[in-house]
Amino acid sequence: MSGKQLHKFGGSSLADAECYRRVAHVIQTQGQCGDLVVVSAAGKTTNALLKLVALASSDLAWQPELEAVIGFQQQLVQALLGEQGAGLAAALDADQRQLQQLLQSQGVDGAEVQAFGELWSARLLAALLCQQGAPATALDARDFLILHAGVQPQPDWAGSAQRLHRCLAERPNQRLVITGYYGSDGGGRTRLLGRNGSDYSATLIAALAEVAEVTIWTDVAGIYNADPNVLTDARLQSSLSLDEADQLAKLGSPVLHCRSLQPLRQVNLTLNVRSSFTPDADYTRILPSGSEQTEPVVTSLNQVALHQWQGEATDFGRLLGWLAQQGITPLASYPQSLSLALTSEQSRSLGEALLTQAASLGLSQPSRDDSYGLVGVVSQHPARLAGAFSRLLGRRALPCFRHPQALVSLVPQSQVNALVASVHRRCAGPRKRIGIVLAGKGNIGSAWLDLFARQQLGLNDELEAELRLVGIVGSEHYLIDENGLCPRQWQQAYDQHARPFNKLEWLSQAADLNLDEVVLLDITASASLGLNYPAIVEAGLHVVSANKQAGSGPNAFYQELQRQLSNCHRYWRYNASVGAGLPVFYSIDDLKRSGDAINGVSGVFSGTLSWLFDHFDRQDSFSELVLQAKADGLTEPDPRDDLSGRDMQRKLLILARELGLTLELEQIELESLVPANLVDVPLNEFLQRIGELDEAMASAAQQARAEGKALRYAASLVIDADRVQARVGLERVEPDHPFATLPAGDNQFLFLSKHYPNGLVIQGPGAGREVTAAAVQSDFVAICRRLLH
Repeated sequence: MSGKQLHKFGGSSLADAECYRRVAHVIQTQGQCGDLVVVSAAGKTTNALLKLVALASSDLAWQPELEAVIGFQQQLVQALLGEQGAGLAAALDADQRQLQQLLQSQGVDGAEVQAFGELWSARLLAALLCQQGAPATALDARDFLILHAGVQPQPDWAGSAQRLHRCLAERPNQRLVITGYYGSDGGGRTRLLGRNGSDYSATLIAALAEVAEVTIWTDVAGIYNADPNVLTDARLQSSLSLDEADQLAKLGSPVLHCRSLQPLRQVNLTLNVRSSFTPDADYTRILPSGSEQTEPVVTSLNQVALHQWQGEATDFGRLLGWLAQQGITPLASYPQSLSLALTSEQSRSLGEALLTQAASLGLSQPSRDDSYGLVGVVSQHPARLAGAFSRLLGRRALPCFRHPQALVSLVPQSQVNALVASVHRRCAGPRKRIGIVLAGKGNIGSAWLDLFARQQLGLNDELEAELRLVGIVGSEHYLIDENGLCPRQWQQAYDQHARPFNKLEWLSQAADLNLDEVVLLDITASASLGLNYPAIVEAGLHVVSANKQAGSGPNAFYQELQRQLSNCHRYWRYNASVGAGLPVFYSIDDLKRSGDAINGVSGVFSGTLSWLFDHFDRQDSFSELVLQAKADGLTEPDPRDDLSGRDMQRKLLILARELGLTLELEQIELESLVPANLVDVPLNEFLQRIGELDEAMASAAQQARAEGKALRYAASLVIDADRVQARVGLERVEPDHPFATLPAGDNQFLFLSKHYPNGLVIQGPGAGREVTAAAVQSDFVAICRRLLH
């Protein structure tokens, strides 16, 4: 395949003398010597020639019309070539005499008459290029393009290619300006390529000449992802696959005709669609194969013809097979109702043939409904859009019909534009870009990064959005990158580019990112960060918390945060702050939505304390169990953080506020397992003196056993009409109580309500890096769904 290109210019690109000059400039600046150029008739010339044929065929006066046609061409020659156009002016006089003979003859040959339009364009453009110092020769396509007769003339590929390459060899180092729209039958008789034949001849000649690529220069910049005349935010597509372009053409897109794309399948050829009026602007490339970056395209027709019959589905299937033989793909077909949709043009061209064929197959009572329009979305992956597309269809729309590269539906004509806008916004508009800033890159943070790395692409497809990790905030350094950080390879970028910060320097950068939304994932235990949530929300970020500080902060702070969230229309989810991945808050929401009234919640909210007390039933020394749990990594680095009960106290407060109560942390009674004299000593000293816990714990265990009960450390919240009781501490429970049978290390939440007087139990791992990371991810996805839908 050569490095040559083929440029095709339509009638609108050659409408007047200024247009010709523009085209000549495009040819010389956008191509090279040796390129091929295919042209249509200038402006409305083809229509004028068809009018001549119609007048002559009806024995009406055609001479004034012929004078006008020739006069228009003479004006173009004079305006572009001046005195150097004498040769072309003389040729036009000869053409006028030949046209007179054709129009006076019996049975006017319309093809011969129409061919003059392209011939005049080719001659004039070639002469203009030569005048400007760019060697060019006009070439009549009938000299090489052999077309066999048929409903749609078919090219003789081998013979046409041989003749064309001979023409090219005879005219080296110059541009060939070739007539479009027609060829010959090999015997000198003109054969037209039919409607849209000019673009078809361009791609056909490009394939025969084996050029590198073909450009169709027109009056539009390319293919948009919706009709720019309907939607002002329609975007020009940089590329489409050949299959997508073909599907658009079959759905009636005015920019391309499916016949124009047929030759592209014969050779590995790229087709460009560009504007001759803005040659330096962006344009659309139609590639032989697809690209993952290709965006969906919304297309529409304001009117279609819906045909319907009575009969058997098998007979209807045979009718569809007959249409395929005619080279026609229906816009949509519904075997269950024996109906199919055609473009108005297809319906007219088939006419009686369609009705006759249907009747011959046993289909009866034909009807046609012209009250529908069509809306479709073309994509390499239409299945991904099927749900969203179908949800947009109203009651009066016909069901979604699936093509290999598209989804379509028929709707009342009055609904077409509104549905186009909805489908564009939902399926083909810019995907919402949601940025993630991760605060806390330690144990749980790294687990979330691993999880996000595995799920990012799938979530992008599922949510039809672009989720992008744009920031990581450590305890002293931060990195913000609008282009995104790879969740698998973030460490190197962080080590090289992270900047030190004090307070919230990173927040302004995160808030200024050119994204639709930004979500902070707070996987820290930082009190300062949690207490800055109002500022973070005010800056425009949504928040997901594993951090308990904000949820259990002073009530005035908590209420101000809720007010700020409401005013700023931001979301805050914190399921991971209580019970890790257990669906605690989801259950509370469900109970509330069902009209239930929760009057109590209790539980073991610490995996560490759950493990300790399960094992303490079978061992005397509590301190030895604590040391064993610390050695196994089951406690915080300082076990007093678990033994104090403060963590469970915070979780109970968060639950209370989720239930609508306005408690303060100090209003929850707390029984710490750490003796007062060991609270403030250094960690090493506490570990050396840890045996001082044993006497009190042994006494409590002995008392429980004496009562035939089990000793557990639990939280409880009781709500009645008069008061609220909240406590965290040791409890003695019956052997069959859920707390007594709780597996070591599990958390348990027991809700008492009007609908569940015997308790609703939620149980499972309440800690761990994977389950906590999963809870954070769940909350994040929940926020995304709200933002997107």
